[in-house]
Amino acid sequence: MRPRPFGMTVSVAAFGLLGSLVTACGSSGSDATTLRLVAPEYGTGPATGSKAYWDKLTATFTAAHPGTKVEVTLYPWADVDREVTRMVDAGDAPDVALMGAYSDFAAQDRLYSADEVLSVEAEANFLRPLAAAGSVDGTLYGLPFVASSRLLFYNEELFEKAGAKPPKTWSELKAAAEALKKEGVRYPYALPLGPEEAHAEALIWELSNGGGYTDDSGGYNIASERNAETFDWIKDNLVTPGLTGPVAPGRLNRQDAFDAFLRGEVGMLNGYPSLLHEARAKGMKVGTLSMPVSDTLGDEQIPPTAGVADWMMAFKHDGNRDLVSSFLDFVYQDKNLNAFANRYHLLPSTVTAAEESESTAEDHSAEQFMTALRSAQLYPVDEPSWLQVSNTIKRNIGKAVAPSADPKAVLEQIAQQAKDETQQR
Repeated sequence: MRPRPFGMTVSVAAFGLLGSLVTACGSSGSDATTLRLVAPEYGTGPATGSKAYWDKLTATFTAAHPGTKVEVTLYPWADVDREVTRMVDAGDAPDVALMGAYSDFAAQDRLYSADEVLSVEAEANFLRPLAAAGSVDGTLYGLPFVASSRLLFYNEELFEKAGAKPPKTWSELKAAAEALKKEGVRYPYALPLGPEEAHAEALIWELSNGGGYTDDSGGYNIASERNAETFDWIKDNLVTPGLTGPVAPGRLNRQDAFDAFLRGEVGMLNGYPSLLHEARAKGMKVGTLSMPVSDTLGDEQIPPTAGVADWMMAFKHDGNRDLVSSFLDFVYQDKNLNAFANRYHLLPSTVTAAEESESTAEDHSAEQFMTALRSAQLYPVDEPSWLQVSNTIKRNIGKAVAPSADPKAVLEQIAQQAKDETQQR
């Protein structure tokens, strides 16, 4: 998240904290004593809801800053990007927003840069891959908040029963899936290319063959030969032989795949820290490893892991810079950042918070994800068209592995839509 890599999408109404909201996002942005924050709901119900975290944090902040007030509006993940965009278009942007993309607003010159609202130390404290992804032309606008990386999960009990070995290459992954299928495993390899988060699963596979969404210059390269080879292989070696389960990959959403994994119906799938926590809490024996690489890539290079982050951004309003700066410095204190990351079993975005988390954690299972995150490749979120392009990928990439599909043609259609979106910006 995440369609987020993390933070479940739940059907809840937006609500405010610490004050009655006059409009969907509060009082006028020019009020330098009231800060308005819009954020997504990461929880799945009252017990895990984000309200408790923001209640405690904002109460502590306002106690230390007499005369100030913080109004927080929470939206489901499925709605937050659209709602913030609507507010901005209506001329009623919040002071701070947390969501899945930032660069469109940066391109419109609506955001403070990090050096305008953070201390030098705080700006330098972000993990390097996250800071790079949050920057446009070398200037940091998207402040990474929490993050995750992806590893291949495998059910150790199912593997042992099938006599399968943890795979390091695509051919070994296929062999393991075939062994699992012979033992009656419902989803030997769960391939969630449904619209919830297909762009993540697709990127994981593309990277493992030396591809990705962009080329060396940063431009979209969705229909590259490497990517076409990747989806040809998936279609011919996993989907067509029935190794991806009873649900067509284009209709299998991430959460459904995760639920099936927790029921013991999945042999392998790509996951992130919170899924590992849930699985082990249920007593499951789960192994993790880096995504297997294509046999043609072999030992040429070790491809990066796919990484995902959520972004804080500070909107420009007359007279709000000092209050925004004070609030963000407070949010990014190690204890506050780790409190949120630990609540949802995610990874903190700063060097010092990560170090503190690793040194105090009772469960060290997240360390492997943090190691992967330090060299991960993230989505091209610095491209203003990414929000629209990612939606196009999510809706269409599953078609590339359909039985009658031509993967190259599907990728070329997506690439053309991405080109059109970019030219409209």
